[in-house]
Amino acid sequence: MGSASIVIMNTHLQGTALTQSGQTSWWDFYELGKPRIVLLIVFTAIVGMFLAVPGMVPLRQFIFGTIGIGLAASCASAINHLLDRRADAAMFRTRHRPLPQGHVTERQVIIYALILGTLSMLVLLVFVNWLTAALTFASLIGYAIIYTGFLKRASPQNIVIGGLAGAAPPVLGWAAVTNHVDAGALLLCLIIYVWTPPHFWALAIHRREDYAKAGIPMLPVTHGVSYTVVQIILYTLLLVAVSVLPYLIGMSGLLYLVGALFLGGGFLAYAFALRFSSDPSLPMRTFRYSIIYLTALFILLLVDHYVPLVMHTVSG
Repeated sequence: MGSASIVIMNTHLQGTALTQSGQTSWWDFYELGKPRIVLLIVFTAIVGMFLAVPGMVPLRQFIFGTIGIGLAASCASAINHLLDRRADAAMFRTRHRPLPQGHVTERQVIIYALILGTLSMLVLLVFVNWLTAALTFASLIGYAIIYTGFLKRASPQNIVIGGLAGAAPPVLGWAAVTNHVDAGALLLCLIIYVWTPPHFWALAIHRREDYAKAGIPMLPVTHGVSYTVVQIILYTLLLVAVSVLPYLIGMSGLLYLVGALFLGGGFLAYAFALRFSSDPSLPMRTFRYSIIYLTALFILLLVDHYVPLVMHTVSG
């Protein structure tokens, strides 16, 4: 995070210029919340809610849990924008974000993040339960402060060390409807945790020159593409193995198992293609498939969870 002196010196001048030019719009604040990332976070939290109970999720916990977790994720994203503003300005992929473009000031982002974070905690504490609020707050701090503020620039293993915070949403959803955390919730968290490195390193290969320019020690920058590809293959193999665990512990059925193996086979095909192909578009295609993979895997978990209930209802 920028020093207090920078914020104090720049906020007034920037804020005045923005007010006069009228550049700031609701869309800038929408972008600060990284809506596409938050959508995936909220989706995995919702799946955690539904898998936590045998029937339907209580409506109150579903609505307010989703709102509270979503607000916290948007708060973390806004803080991420603030702490990464200089790196974002140096990178082609992120230079058009609101802060590098001067559409919002640092003070505006801080206030916006504080509002989102406060609302999130109030919603979760008042309408859900203290455990979900505490876990959500820990996840927010883990991603926005510990990962973005320190780990991201401290080690090429940044995404491995800091990945737990980003893997927490299913645990938050689970806790929202049960007020406790058990093995099923932790297994969902483990799947996302193992998925994160191959997912992010594929993007890092594609944008390695950007990361090098910004001084961020992503694995392809510090150890090269070939080494990173080997790590992607190893983590993808581990991911396929971990994705089978819900079936092995009786959390899901044959439908999920078949789908998980099929999706995992596709991910492995992309991972090995990175090793043997020089196609410059392949890392980004792998990155996009990884998002499809996780979304489809969690949809399979959800569908498989409710197939027995639907069949029982129909047969009854």
